[in-house]
Amino acid sequence: MKQLPLPQTDLTASNVVLGLMRIPEMSDEEIRTLVRSALDVGVTMFDHADVYGGDHRCERRFGEAMAFSPAEREQVLLQSKVGIRDGYFDFSTEHILASVDESLAALRTDHLDVLLLHRPDALVEPDEVAAAFDALEAAGKVRAFGVSNHTPYQVELLKRSVRQPLAFNQVQLSITHANLIAAGVASNMAALDQSIDRDNGILDYARLNGITLQAWSPYQAGFFTGPFIGDREHYAELNDVLDELAAKYDVTPTGIATAWITRHPADMQVILGTTKPERVREAAAGSELRLTRPEWYRLFTAAGHTVP
Repeated sequence: MKQLPLPQTDLTASNVVLGLMRIPEMSDEEIRTLVRSALDVGVTMFDHADVYGGDHRCERRFGEAMAFSPAEREQVLLQSKVGIRDGYFDFSTEHILASVDESLAALRTDHLDVLLLHRPDALVEPDEVAAAFDALEAAGKVRAFGVSNHTPYQVELLKRSVRQPLAFNQVQLSITHANLIAAGVASNMAALDQSIDRDNGILDYARLNGITLQAWSPYQAGFFTGPFIGDREHYAELNDVLDELAAKYDVTPTGIATAWITRHPADMQVILGTTKPERVREAAAGSELRLTRPEWYRLFTAAGHTVP
């Protein structure tokens, strides 16, 4: 498993991260088996959110099942997200502080290694975010901070007040949902829809500013529209290439889909949402697999993107 020094922080983490959004109905032993399978292949970072499962439920199930000893806790990085409420977003100082305390209690830990602001709050007051981050840092409750699904100028607005580095941006990215890469490839092609930049340069901004991009839904075709792996009705050519490269490198198509993201020089992390230990192992097999440029672009075009 490739380990990445995370820019703007003192943290080092695996480039494959296990997301725990789907664990609320799992038993303690099933959760332990899943997490241990991840640890066994070198995953060191685990992704949560206060909203997963509703009212910190996934965090609570994780904390109950794992009950890390102090020594075990020091070997992993726990990340959570805050800001999504029932029908609205909330980056107020009061909500951030209260939710983090609830996350800490649910996870049975005294600190988060990373806290992300979940989805952009249209009513954000940067000074309120700054007050919350200062309090959390001073109390030792959060080591590093970032955002999720934010544009570069939304990050810049926060930086007007926030002193801490905003070191992460968790964004949706897969071979098929690759607009933040594809738009740049098709730059200046006026007649091509792909050339429309819908993300305001998230990728280049991250690389210029030492922000680690974390790819969520790395195997989903679109916004929770189902996986592209094995979907020959809509992605026959892509699956042909995935199968060919999987055979060449002795991994599964999941490993190749992981490697397509980790091959990018931005040093992104891949957030898995699986509850199956075998899928964790399959993804981990792509962690250090370095696709060639022709192979990377073959997957890109097979997914329907244009290389002008």
